[in-house]
Amino acid sequence: MSGRLYGVGLGPGDPELVTVRTARLIGEADVIAYHAARHGRSIARSIALPYMRAGQIEELLLYPLTTETTDHPGGYQGALDDFYADCAERLAAHLDAGRTVVVLAEGDPLFYGSYMHMHKRLAHRYPTEVVPGVTSVSAAAAVLGRPLVERGEVLTVLPGTLPAQVLAERLRDTDSAAVLKLGRTFGKVRDALSEAGRLDDAWYVERATMGAERVAPLKDVDPDGVPYFSLALLASPAERTFVPERPADEGPGEVAVVGLGPAGRPWLTPEAQEALAAATDLVGYGPYVDRVAPNPRQRRHRTDNRVEAERARHALELARDGARVAVVSSGDPGVFAMASAVLEAAADFPDVPVRVVPGLTAAQAVAARAGAPLGHDYCVLSLSDLLKPWEVVADRLSAAARADLVLAIYNPASRSRTWQVAAARDLLLEHRAPDTPVVIGRDVGGPRESVTVTTLGELDPGQVDMRCLLIIGSSTTRATEGGVVYTPRRYP
Repeated sequence: MSGRLYGVGLGPGDPELVTVRTARLIGEADVIAYHAARHGRSIARSIALPYMRAGQIEELLLYPLTTETTDHPGGYQGALDDFYADCAERLAAHLDAGRTVVVLAEGDPLFYGSYMHMHKRLAHRYPTEVVPGVTSVSAAAAVLGRPLVERGEVLTVLPGTLPAQVLAERLRDTDSAAVLKLGRTFGKVRDALSEAGRLDDAWYVERATMGAERVAPLKDVDPDGVPYFSLALLASPAERTFVPERPADEGPGEVAVVGLGPAGRPWLTPEAQEALAAATDLVGYGPYVDRVAPNPRQRRHRTDNRVEAERARHALELARDGARVAVVSSGDPGVFAMASAVLEAAADFPDVPVRVVPGLTAAQAVAARAGAPLGHDYCVLSLSDLLKPWEVVADRLSAAARADLVLAIYNPASRSRTWQVAAARDLLLEHRAPDTPVVIGRDVGGPRESVTVTTLGELDPGQVDMRCLLIIGSSTTRATEGGVVYTPRRYP
């Protein structure tokens, strides 16, 4: 059986821009082949070197000439054709012996690369695969930090070896352009850019992503010493029409009250991710702000958990001055969270738009981990008596119990509130059987997640802390021997 031929793109020069697949193939290959000028130094090999291993066969494919004249009967092209034919047969000998051959190519193998001459001569004879690489054009745009094209714009890629008049015509009629193979053609390319009226917009990029990288306005570059590994770039015309960030005196921004869900990014909705990405400022309780990945362009305003009204006003003041503010809440912002505080404060900021972005609630997360305890009618209560008297909490607990509703209980305990769980249990036992299923969900979705299934009669308040949410079943809620809890949808 014959071996397999791979043409692999190494990217523009930085070994860290080699794709994972290319790195693996280089390490696995029996034969590594690469082209070089007569000096024998190969940039491709230097890029691939970190991924090569000892004992591999190396095939140096040494060009017989580059730009000089030749006495070959077929002229310059005839000499190259013979060279490529000889190289192809050298690689074919390895393939016939069953060896895997990887041909290295800077940039992309089929983008002005030497590999394509091997491909044309061998791909129809042997199993072949081409692995794409990052092109020098993409690398130059990234180094400049300027877009190549957007929307309906046209990008034209040109070799600097074209006649000057052809270059000028193509440069005049396109939106964006990259001119490769500069070196000795630099003067001609600069003249063509000038004739096309595009010289002032052109950039020069030399050895993009390499150690000797250089970037400059093309009109300022000295033609002497311009290397082959350089290009001219005309970036997207739209780059010059970017709208600057709106000044503060041009009106308000907005406030988005965003639900982060009960835990990490997998629990975040796409709408919430979009709101967070668009924000210039993040406002919220410190641990919730910390759950959003840092972004250097965003300002982060971390506050204590007991200053909801002040936090809401601060967010609205920032938006009034032009900021796009995301006020972050755990779970859903409308369930014992920041949405009501922001909307209440917004009465004093009538010109600031406020929107609420929903999130997955803690009750839903705990219920899903346990099974389906919220499968029928249920109510949501907070045991905290910081914002309402305990008498109100007790009356509502008793009313929900009498109505035979499943209860999802938030804020069951804290460092300063340690007795409410026992009091709530005793109230519920006046209306519920002791074997009523109870779910204790702690840090669901987080690194210390635990879900405990017990009964109302055996509920131990010592097991419950501020990280917990309780679900108390109704008379129809069932718990299986495997620990699954559900409430049937049909009520007897």
